Amino acid sequence: MKDPNVGEGIPAEQDELLPEELLLPEEIDILTRLTGFPINVPAMITILNIWRASQRIRLKMEREVLSKYGLSWNGFSLLYNLWIWGPMETRHLAKSMGLTRATVSSLVNTLEGKGLCKREVESRDRRLMRIVLTPSGERVMETLYPRFNEGESRIVQGLSDHQLGSLNRMLRRIILNLGPI
Repeated sequence: MKDPNVGEGIPAEQDELLPEELLLPEEIDILTRLTGFPINVPAMITILNIWRASQRIRLKMEREVLSKYGLSWNGFSLLYNLWIWGPMETRHLAKSMGLTRATVSSLVNTLEGKGLCKREVESRDRRLMRIVLTPSGERVMETLYPRFNEGESRIVQGLSDHQLGSLNRMLRRIILNLGPI
């Protein structure tokens, strides 16, 4: 017999937000294992779901979109930053992406090898290195991004514009609570 407390494919036309009593099997399992601990259950489930959603989004986009371009999520993120913001120093890229400078440097090596970006010495301070999108990298992003956005749209299908707006406001609040990177 199916557990009535387990939410599965809840249609978006139901309540604005899912009722608290509808839990995923993993949530029920975690709550069972944590019985007796003094925890803030709504906070724990919220962060767990944000983490699980972000991991699944990343995996889905890498498999269905980015792999066709030979890119990882981090590789795409680096190219996206350069495409949107223009040339950036490694340290600014690292901060923007939430990665270490060493990780960004390794990513740049990989993407530079594919001809998608390159390093340039900063003209005002020759000690600084800027990462620049190449014309080939620009073309890849112009072709890739519409497909990436189609993937984003598929992921949020079934949510109304109002629901997406509410979700975005709540996520922004969490981002602000976290403070600067």
